[in-house]
Amino acid sequence: MNLSLGVKSILLFVLSIVFLVLLTLFETALVGLTITTERIISLLLLVLPGIVGVVYGFLGIVRKESKVWVAYLGILLNALFALFQLLVISFAG
Repeated sequence: MNLSLGVKSILLFVLSIVFLVLLTLFETALVGLTITTERIISLLLLVLPGIVGVVYGFLGIVRKESKVWVAYLGILLNALFALFQLLVISFAG
């Protein structure tokens, strides 16, 4: 199964949402960690997939795939989610 880059971008957005839900559910397990460790975990699980999703979206546009609107949607969703999570992480703690 060969997925287009735009679809991969959307899937990374969905993965970020799943990680957000899992981090929220298991928040009590993170109580003993330092703030720096919590921030690093949040960056790796919430922001990094968004950044990779934006890159996949741009590559989908550059390669002129058949459904370019999916790549644009992936860029928009991933960028907004990653920027929001960066804002939250910068004010946390």
